[in-house]
Amino acid sequence: MSQSPDQSVPCHPLRHVAIIMDGNNRWATERGLPGTAGHEVGVERVRDVLDACQRHDIDVVTLFAFSSENWKRPELEVRALMSLLGSYLRKEVPQLVERGISLRFIGRRDNFTDKLKSLIADSEASTAGGERTLVLAVDYGGRWEITEAARNIARQVQTGRLRPEDITEQLMQQQMCLKDLPPPDLCIRTAGEQRISNFLLWHMAYTEFYFADCYWPDFDGPAFDAAIANYYQRQRRFGKRDDQHEERSRRA
Repeated sequence: MSQSPDQSVPCHPLRHVAIIMDGNNRWATERGLPGTAGHEVGVERVRDVLDACQRHDIDVVTLFAFSSENWKRPELEVRALMSLLGSYLRKEVPQLVERGISLRFIGRRDNFTDKLKSLIADSEASTAGGERTLVLAVDYGGRWEITEAARNIARQVQTGRLRPEDITEQLMQQQMCLKDLPPPDLCIRTAGEQRISNFLLWHMAYTEFYFADCYWPDFDGPAFDAAIANYYQRQRRFGKRDDQHEERSRRA
C-alpha cells in the first residue's frame, strides 16, 4: 500500500490514478514537428508513469487514450493514432506480462477494424492475472458509459428481472466498465487545461484533481512524483467535517 511522504498528514491511500494525456499536438507544433511525433513521444511517458506507479505502489492507472469525440479529428490523424495503438500493443504487451501488469480496455470497439479488435482481445488475454492494472480508455466517453448502464438496467426492468425500486447506486456501479476496481483517487490532466472532458464521469465523484502546466510528452517521472506529493498534502473528507476526519485519523 502506498505511503504518504509525510505520515503526519492524514490521507486516503493512493490506489488508482487516472490521467488525461493532453497536449501532444501542441508539443509537436511548437517544435515544428508533425502531430504524430507528439503522440509517439507520449508513449514513452506511459512507461515513465508505470515505473512511477510501481515505486509508489499504485494498483491501477487509467489513461484517457482516445475519446469518443476524437473521431472528429482529421482522418489522417485518426489513422495514425490507431496505427500507434496497434504498434504499442505489439511492442509493449510482452513487457507488461513481465512486469505483472494486466491490460484492460474500456470503451466501444465496434468502430475498430477487425484486426485491431483481435489485437486488443489478445492483449487483454495475454496480460490477465497481473498484480497491477493498466486501463486504456479508447473510443470512450463518460456519458456513453452511463447511457449503456442505464440501457442495460432498462432491459432488465422490461423483462421483469428488476423492479424500478430495485435500482440503486450499487446496482448502477455493477454496470460500469470499472466495476471491480477502486474509483480513481487522483486524476491528473496535463497541458494546463482544467476540465474532465467526459472522462469517467460516474467514477470521479470524490476524485482529487491535479492540473499540470506541461504537455504530456514532457510529463516524466519527476513530474508524476510531484503530482503524488501534492496529493498527499490534501485531506480527503468524503462529505465529512474536518473534526470528524481528524477523530477518525486519531483512532486509526
